Amino acid sequence: MRLKFHCQNRIGILRDIVSPFADYGLNVSRGEVGGDQGNTIYLHVPHLLNAQLTTLRPTLEEVPGVFSVKRVSLMPSERRHLELDALLSSLSDPVMSIDMEGRIVAANRAAGQMLGVRVDEVPGLSLDRYVHDIDLPDLVRRNNARVNGLRLTLKDAIYLADIAPLHTEKDDVASLAGAVVTLHRADRVGERIYHVQRQELRGFEAIFQASPRLAAVVREARRMAPLDAPLLIEGETGTGKELLARACHLASPRGQAPFMALNCASLPESMAETELFGYAPGAFEGARPEGKLGLLELTAGGTIFLDEVGEMSPRLQVKLLRFLQDGGFRRVGSDEETHLDVRVICATQQDLPQLCAEGHFRQDLYHRLNVLSVHIPPLRDCLDGIAELANHFIDRAARQIGCTMPALSDAALARLTAYQWPGNVRQLENVLFQAVSLCEGNELQAIHLRMPDVGRSTGLAGVELDGSLGEILGEVEKRVLAALYPEHPSSRLLARRLGVSHTTIANKLKRHGIGDEG
Repeated sequence: MRLKFHCQNRIGILRDIVSPFADYGLNVSRGEVGGDQGNTIYLHVPHLLNAQLTTLRPTLEEVPGVFSVKRVSLMPSERRHLELDALLSSLSDPVMSIDMEGRIVAANRAAGQMLGVRVDEVPGLSLDRYVHDIDLPDLVRRNNARVNGLRLTLKDAIYLADIAPLHTEKDDVASLAGAVVTLHRADRVGERIYHVQRQELRGFEAIFQASPRLAAVVREARRMAPLDAPLLIEGETGTGKELLARACHLASPRGQAPFMALNCASLPESMAETELFGYAPGAFEGARPEGKLGLLELTAGGTIFLDEVGEMSPRLQVKLLRFLQDGGFRRVGSDEETHLDVRVICATQQDLPQLCAEGHFRQDLYHRLNVLSVHIPPLRDCLDGIAELANHFIDRAARQIGCTMPALSDAALARLTAYQWPGNVRQLENVLFQAVSLCEGNELQAIHLRMPDVGRSTGLAGVELDGSLGEILGEVEKRVLAALYPEHPSSRLLARRLGVSHTTIANKLKRHGIGDEG
């Protein structure tokens, strides 16, 4: 059990607080001092039971200078460790801390995957086993300053390394304790630059508003962003629900606090619960001894974004409802109540009222989430702005690839406008990125656009929509005649079936090379 003592900062108070535990035969395994004035003491007493704490509490509160005694879930150092671990785990690039002998002291999950070992097996490994073309500790000593973009080979792959020296006290060579090494795949540098460019505009300025319908949605969201109430964002996949949620967070009073996201459909129930609410030390077999902070605690004071909330399990729905009601929850395996101030923004592409009617989603939770709501229209309903949006994505793709921005041809624009876009804006961006990579000239043509037939009406499946209206109609006419001719194998029979003259059908059959009649 972990205890927090709010107390005076006086000589001997720690001894006076620890003494009753010794008298009771309990071992205090660890202690920490905190608070702005050193007026908080934390103790870890592993074998202390609730009944024993009830007996000891009056004695502890009678110690001169002790104002209060309460249970806590983590020591300050444990919380810092968990927060750092959560931060490192969220990074997609390998990050390692090495000592001045070149041994790895700590690493994130991406580094373990790169080295081909479990993350708990990384500490103690010598980096010399993997990097042969450079002595990193020697480099750190010689430079004693941050190094960016150092090219090195590790396990037959080329990386660009950012190296930040660690000092124990002063910034001199004698105080060097090691370095933090962050590795970036050289073949993904263009992608990293692209993502940096995407973050140049933040908030609502990052949302393209060429379509009047989308501009109206953004105006609604701007009015709702500062309001400290749950927000439900509805829209199909690829419409930019998370982008809008981030914009609302940045435009709110919580904009400088953390923004965390969890996709409720991407994780099994047990994992989603521990990701969102965390778990207590030793909560289940295989759990970390120190426990784990959930996203809610990491987001304290900020905004949590729950994507695909309609996929949330009944158990998680109950816990989320409780949190929305009073801000309280319990970690998995803990009986201690935690209260936090976090704004909840949810998103779904499902019909939540229908799910409620079918018994798959709690009606009371739906009403709690639907205090504020905004609906993002699909791209097919905003095609009046697709030309401007397409040119925006073409420009962005050209910058990433490193080529001259091609112009969008009329035929390509016509095809973009005629398509139904089941994947919405995300699909449009991906299609145009591929088109720019295929384009060798100065103009992007319809042939460069590779979109599946999903979303087209059944009658147009397989029909090439390139070319003029006459050419497209001619192709459709040919398909109709070819499909019906075997059942009506003469121009007269087919003319009677289609309600036109024999001469008209005979000419069309001859033009399309169908049958053998004139």
